[in-house]
Amino acid sequence: MMNNFFIDNKTLSKEALEKKHRLETDPSVRTNHMEYMDGMEKITSDIQDLVLKAFNSYDYNKYTARDVRNALDHDTCTIEDFKALLSPAAEPFLEEMAIKARNETGKHFGNTVYIFTPLYIANYCENYCVYCGFNCYNHIHRMCLNTEQIEHEMKVIAQSGMEEILLLTGESRSVSDVHYIGEACKLARKYFKNVGLEVYPLNTDEYKYLHECGADYVTVFQETYDTDVYESLHLMGHKRVWPYRFNAQERALRGGMRGVAFSALLGLSDFRKDALATALHLYYLQRKYPYAEMALSCPRLRPIINNDKINPMDVHEKQLCQIICAYRIFLPYVGITVSSRESSTFRNGIVKIAATKVSAGVSTGIGDHESKYTGKESEDAKGDEQFEINDSRSLDHMYTDISDEGLQPVLNDYLYV
Repeated sequence: MMNNFFIDNKTLSKEALEKKHRLETDPSVRTNHMEYMDGMEKITSDIQDLVLKAFNSYDYNKYTARDVRNALDHDTCTIEDFKALLSPAAEPFLEEMAIKARNETGKHFGNTVYIFTPLYIANYCENYCVYCGFNCYNHIHRMCLNTEQIEHEMKVIAQSGMEEILLLTGESRSVSDVHYIGEACKLARKYFKNVGLEVYPLNTDEYKYLHECGADYVTVFQETYDTDVYESLHLMGHKRVWPYRFNAQERALRGGMRGVAFSALLGLSDFRKDALATALHLYYLQRKYPYAEMALSCPRLRPIINNDKINPMDVHEKQLCQIICAYRIFLPYVGITVSSRESSTFRNGIVKIAATKVSAGVSTGIGDHESKYTGKESEDAKGDEQFEINDSRSLDHMYTDISDEGLQPVLNDYLYV
């Protein structure tokens, strides 16, 4: 599987190529991915063990059509019911799952769909994650926006009517440190009603600082809950440490964040087991922090610069729909985001069933919102994108399409007092 991810990078020096090759081929040169590095905060929590136990013991082939029927007939979806709904046996029941999911969505969210946009402010990265366009061995144009450039990007986005922003960086503490991210949060609070973060995992005190700077919620993709596959895909850098990443949402909540979001990157490993683990990660943390707002994302792999062969393997749209419907039935009160990784056709359909949040006006590059939003080319250089998006609709286009589906697009539903 890994061979689909590797990038033949002829621009690297001989020394860098040799190091990259050793990391890819010799596990003995890589650090232990289950051991914390210096400076990483450890917290005491039993959730990791609960999730890993469920992941490792999940045999989805044992479930039958009868199990699926029972799950759909139950008023409340148990963990065992959820396992059945994720299984291959549930595929013939997809239409019934969609109907049940749509009913649950209506009960808890009405007919609303929330719209936001991401803003990448830096793409420097110190990790070698073989599937990611930002990885440190991929030859791309790197850029870290300064304060004036960040504010300019925010002004352009805010002028489009957007009221929620998600700030992202590559995972480089040396280039985009916590203070830098905090200053971006302060600027974002001037222009937007809701500010999210999708940056490298942090310690509790750092999350507390960013919350004080204006951040409302934190999204962390675990990528895969299969620790063996995780080790083979994350070969260098702080991201290599699986348990530190796993506990990021809990540290964020301890730091005062209002909400957290979870996801596996579907297609890296067994998607059914990853979907199970993602939902249980949220489920157990919700029971521990019942006051917190929690959400799920459902991203699939996308092509990147220097490797257009990357794809989500056996996670087709039908399987993705099954996962999202199962999520909604198991966790009816949880927000579900479907990003611009997916096609406009798929997103138009899934918001009528189970998804409650979509992105619009998306760029995964650095410093290019003015050119994409207004057509005016900036004199400043731009940074390359993290991955190739699928749905490039503007906010106005997305707003109209949602309205035409008989749904109510929402830009903000929070009031600070």
